[in-house]
Parts: sequence; C-alpha cells; structure tokens
Amino acid sequence: MDTERIDTVVIGGGQAGLATGYHLARTGRPFVILDAGERIGDAWRQRWDSLRLFSPAKFDGLPGLPYPGPAWSFPTREEFADYLQAYAAWAELPVRTGVSVRRVSYDAGRYLVETEGDERCYEADNVVVAAGYDRLPKIPDYADQLAPDIGQLHAVDYRNPDQLRDGPVLIVGAGNSGADIALELARTRRVLLSGPHPGQIPWRIEHRKARFLTPVLFFVFRHLLTVRTPMGRALRPKVLAHSAPLIRVKPADLKAAGVRRVARTAGVRDGRPVLADGSTPQVANLLWCTGFRPDVSWIDLPDADVFDADGEPAQRRGVVEAQPGLYFVGRLFQYAMASSMIQGVGRDAEFVVRHLAARPVGARSEDAAVLEGGRSGA
Repeated sequence: MDTERIDTVVIGGGQAGLATGYHLARTGRPFVILDAGERIGDAWRQRWDSLRLFSPAKFDGLPGLPYPGPAWSFPTREEFADYLQAYAAWAELPVRTGVSVRRVSYDAGRYLVETEGDERCYEADNVVVAAGYDRLPKIPDYADQLAPDIGQLHAVDYRNPDQLRDGPVLIVGAGNSGADIALELARTRRVLLSGPHPGQIPWRIEHRKARFLTPVLFFVFRHLLTVRTPMGRALRPKVLAHSAPLIRVKPADLKAAGVRRVARTAGVRDGRPVLADGSTPQVANLLWCTGFRPDVSWIDLPDADVFDADGEPAQRRGVVEAQPGLYFVGRLFQYAMASSMIQGVGRDAEFVVRHLAARPVGARSEDAAVLEGGRSGA
C-alpha cells in the first residue's frame, strides 16, 4: 500500500466536503477530498427517482457559487448532483472519486487514513469527516418476525413504486422522506403512514405570497436555533431523536391524497405489524423511513472520547477537543438547525477551517505530544 503525506484529508465529497474544500483552498494548505462515488454527487443520484430538494434553489448554493436556475424552484436529485460536480470543477477542488475510507487511526502524532479504490494510506495532520457515517439503515429488531409475504424495504433502497408488491403499504416514519414517498405511492395504492407528526413549517414555501417569510425561516434555522440559545438547546434533542419538521409536504396534502395516518408501529404479532393502538393493518409492503444509525467502526481512535453513547461526535461546532486535528462538518444540528442543510454547511465549514488553519503546518504539534503522553500514562 502506497503512503501519501498531506496536511489535511477531507472524507466525503458531498455538499459538506466541498464547502470545506472551498475554505481550505483559501488557506493555502495542501488537502485532498476523498469520495466513494464514481462521480461527484453520486450519493444524491442514488436516492429515489422523484426526489426534489426540500428547500428552494435560492437557498441551495454552496459558498461562492449560487445555485443556477429559477430561485423558487425545487431542484431534482440529478440537478443538484450535477451542480455539486460543477461546483468542484469551478472551485478547482482536489477531489478523488471512487475512493472509500476503510480506517482512520492515529499514530506518532499523525492520522492514518487507509483507503480502498486507490489502495493508499494518507498520513495527515488533520482529518475532516464530512461524510454521512450514519449510513446503516435503522430497522427495528422485530422486522425479522414479519411474514415473508410482506415485502420490506428501507428508504435508502427505495427508488420508485415498481419495487413494491401489489397491495397496500405501511410507511414507518413520518418525516420529510416518509411524507414525500407516501404522496408518490398514494397515486397507485392505499398508503398508511405510521409515526408521530414531526411538526411542519406553517406556510407553503413554494407560494409567491410566502416568499418573504422563507428567508426569515432560514435565518431562524441558522441564527436563532443554535446550541447557544435556550430555544435551540431545547429543540436539539427532539430533532436528533425524531426529525426536522415537514418543509414542503403538509398534512393536508397527505390527507387529500388519501394517505391514512395511523399510530406508531410497536411490533409484530403473528407475522403482521402491530400498531401502538393494538391494531394490525393488513398490508403487502412495509417501507422503513426510520433513518439511519451511526457506523463509527472505521474511525479507530479507542483512546480518545470522540463519540458519545449514541455514536454522535463529542464536538463543539465540529471541533473534537479530545482529539486535536479531528473535525466534523454536516452533522444534524452540529451547531444550528441548519448545520446539516445545504444552506448551513458553508458556515460550519468556515468555522472548522478557521480552527484548523491555526494548527501547526507539517510538523508534530504540541497537541500530539499531549495526546501521546496521556496515552502512555505519563
């Protein structure tokens, strides 16, 4: 395995990684962005066929390059993926595609980033994790007890209605993805939507009359709902435990389409899903829109308190103080409600890069000596 020495490795070439690269390029420090996809934007291209962004194009640009096209349109998955590809070319970012990170470890004051695809080990002073490492579908253990005549699919594998068996579908998870897919499926079959209502934006952001309110909404997401405000601190646990409020699809839309809201799915009885009210809906399909759980096994830093019990990074605005040189960008409510949103990653990336740029260049820092001393029992 070849070894390459570089100042900073950014893991992930989506919106968070590219925004980080934009700011890193202005520091003059050598860096590389690694992305598992064959093309920049492939993570978006692999989502369901009819997906449109939940925010208008006006708010979908990355630092330095506004999203092109009508300001109040909702870009498709392909359109946004193509924008990311064009952004990387415009900013002349050093993105290496088709490269998966297998392991990140720390030795002798430097990070070792082992990869597949280019079969290389990068030695770096800094690592920025800008990829969604919570890519393991979150599916309840009782799913294995469902009868084989009920087709099961997680949202990560859903592309279009043709994948489902004929007959009704129970969608578990009523967040933005669940609501969006429910509307699509309701055109051709009976749809039951299970799970608590996550709340909603109380106006239609696509309507002309509401256009003066939408910038206010995103201002609130960026500046008022943060870990520094009482309101933000109160909301953050709810967002992490459930999901963000419905942005484009409204409960009224679901009702008009014939989607039936049902109680939370609580388990399985005789091979059939059981709801919290005791009912057992007769369905041919069950679609899990239940999100993901973290897979941090590839971040091999056992001697540092990098993650909490839930697998979330122990960070402050993306800075892992227990492990100098390790950063995160793009996490859900990392600093603000907007942190995982396209319009929020740029600010968080700028903060992280500013902190990173203050660290020594190309040499073992005092932080490394402190870490090694602590790990050796000194």
